[in-house]
Amino acid sequence: MRAVGFNTPQPISAETSLIDIELSVPEAKGRDLLVEIKAVSVNPVDTKVRASAPVEPGQHRILGYDAAGVVKAAGPDVKLFKPGDEVYYAGAINRPGTNAEFHLVDERIVGFKPKSLSFEEAAALPLTAITAYETLFHRMKVQDKVAGAWNAVLVIGGAGGVGSIAIQLLRELSDVTVIGTGSRPETQAWIRELGAHHVIDHSKPMAKQLAEMAIGNPAFVFSTTETEQHVDDILELIAPQGRFALIDDPKAPMDLRPFKRKALSIHWEMMFARPVWQTADMIEQHKLLDHVAELVDAKKIRTTLSETLGAINAANLKKAHAMIESGRTRGKIVLSGF
Repeated sequence: MRAVGFNTPQPISAETSLIDIELSVPEAKGRDLLVEIKAVSVNPVDTKVRASAPVEPGQHRILGYDAAGVVKAAGPDVKLFKPGDEVYYAGAINRPGTNAEFHLVDERIVGFKPKSLSFEEAAALPLTAITAYETLFHRMKVQDKVAGAWNAVLVIGGAGGVGSIAIQLLRELSDVTVIGTGSRPETQAWIRELGAHHVIDHSKPMAKQLAEMAIGNPAFVFSTTETEQHVDDILELIAPQGRFALIDDPKAPMDLRPFKRKALSIHWEMMFARPVWQTADMIEQHKLLDHVAELVDAKKIRTTLSETLGAINAANLKKAHAMIESGRTRGKIVLSGF
């Protein structure tokens, strides 16, 4: 089968940073599904792994943590799916990725593809939807109010992949006020279009902008990018006893001691934690993906696909990685077919 991978970590500008390779089709065992990949999307985690993860000599590492496709075979212990089912999912970081014609994935982290979406539109959703859903409703528990605080969530980086779906989920599944941040006119317009009640500019002091609204301190802050640049602002603007969540990897160590002064709780989301550690509640990812599919098919939320770059091959994936690393993408980048 055709696949795209790398055999040594390199900058995306290197000629062999990603290469086209041929591999044998794997066999589905246990609770694994063998999925014929129809479309994939590219995430910041792809670029981070490509740039830094070691690979054993003579081996290749296959990236890809988002996919939509068709089940071709099921392991003997599979209970939820059958061959022919259309599915979407985000895979696991400790297994070979989805940038291949066929891919193995545990059924407990797979959802039925939204019927109303194309494979390309569906592939844009899983990783960001899982990340946003787990952060908001399983970690921060925005459904549980913070006494005395403005019942609002500030989503820093509201135009990115995770921010784009987080805003929609908050509007549909909670009663909180949603504040998104964007630093450019086009990203701010996108955030408004997705349903945010307010939009502010994270390239300027956010605490000052919120204070000018004269509504209060938000109970929740969800930081999706460049958290290290915003810590002081977050500490100033968040309500006492508020809940703070982040998903990125700050470039410098974070001093958590100032969070004590307001008795803030900190939630560091890692959407791969359930499949990597085979947690007892691993099937929650299957459930939430099915819930997201229901919301999509009911036209209550929409895909965050922004651009399709063509076939799944090394050349197109290199373009996608470069775009992600620019830090200026909006929504999700997708590749389709081989």
